[in-house]
Amino acid sequence: MQTLTSALTVVDLVASAVFAITGALVASRKQMDIVGFCWLGLVTGIGGGTVRDLLLGLPVFWVREPAYVIVCLAASVAVYFGAHVLGSRYRVLVWLDAIGLALVSVGGAAKGLDAGAGPVNAIVMGVITAALGGIIRDILGQEPSIILRKEIYVTASVAGAICFVAASGLGAPRTAAMMLGFFLTLGVRGGAIVYGWSLPTYRSRPGRTMEEIAARKGQK
Repeated sequence: MQTLTSALTVVDLVASAVFAITGALVASRKQMDIVGFCWLGLVTGIGGGTVRDLLLGLPVFWVREPAYVIVCLAASVAVYFGAHVLGSRYRVLVWLDAIGLALVSVGGAAKGLDAGAGPVNAIVMGVITAALGGIIRDILGQEPSIILRKEIYVTASVAGAICFVAASGLGAPRTAAMMLGFFLTLGVRGGAIVYGWSLPTYRSRPGRTMEEIAARKGQK
């Protein structure tokens, strides 16, 4: 159990750092100062997990372990001094976001299971953890929200969380289940980035005219 807890902590730390980097990269695109980098990186790194813990009735992870805040701030400062070396910051942002999405989809679902949530609620916790950080980042950075774009995003998180929870329910070792969920999420999201995968979208249809409504009434 101690090993599993340690592994989950590592996943949370890495995910927080990755999301903090994506937040800081948005700050670089907006040409913010170092305080803006740190603020946007921090809220992106810890935002989704904060909401997850509050919903699960758990102590908020970064309040209990300040290491998460330190990691997010360190990652943000590093981006402040090094973002200029990246030729295409948006491309890096998109792929780092995909990695963060995969990490927290699995980590959030695992934390839900460990807190006693049922399979469905654990999946929801994974998706909330994954999506909210990016939503907060895009709102504060005044970027078009990634979840409102046509290409697959939240669906990848759902798929990975379901895979992890299902594998865990079937008795797979925790590490193996987490790896399956991680790579499925990353694979689906990566395919959406590279190939533009998307689900069928809603298409509006014209309503019935008054003549059609009258004719229908006349047939009754």
